[in-house]
Amino acid sequence: MPTWLPEPPAGTHVCLGFDGSDVDDWTALRARTRDGLGFTPRHGDDDLPTIWNPAESGGTVPRTEVEFALERIFERFEVARFYYDPPRWETDGERWTRKFGEDRVIAWETYRTRQMYEALRRYHTDLSTKAFTHDGCPITTLHAANARKLPRGDRYVLGKPAQHQKIDAAMADVLAHEAYSDMWAAGWEIDTGPAYRRLPR
Repeated sequence: MPTWLPEPPAGTHVCLGFDGSDVDDWTALRARTRDGLGFTPRHGDDDLPTIWNPAESGGTVPRTEVEFALERIFERFEVARFYYDPPRWETDGERWTRKFGEDRVIAWETYRTRQMYEALRRYHTDLSTKAFTHDGCPITTLHAANARKLPRGDRYVLGKPAQHQKIDAAMADVLAHEAYSDMWAAGWEIDTGPAYRRLPR
């Protein structure tokens, strides 16, 4: 297993992806730097990963903790774009949009087969060509290993082989990568602040 890298420095420009749940699946926030590093931000005094297992919080995702973690991310980093999957988090997402700006916080529904398929194809291609790298987060690594392609006609989406084999952190990483890719397509020519990792594009 690769070494789990620390967070990039404060002020680094990033894109975010969020896959939320409530009582069974996990909730995860992943980030990607302008130079292509995917990482799990930390939160709280103990620098916990921004991935929540509801079984560890009395059976439900601790939404207040998620809120505090997201505020910390926006304070620490320069967030260029944030894609979130809205089911069960519609009200939260609307609040985030008002708070952080509709130009940065955008609902991205993963249930749309065509759009999800295209995002997964781009993610797989960029992963296989080493267009980006990751921090070695063990939870995300496990969730990615759990993920399976589920056919939808001539397309596919991601699913889990069994209910206990979660994939939520991997889904959040796909959304972070989609936000990152869309920012590059829009001309992400901003000053990235402190250099963390330089990767060829």
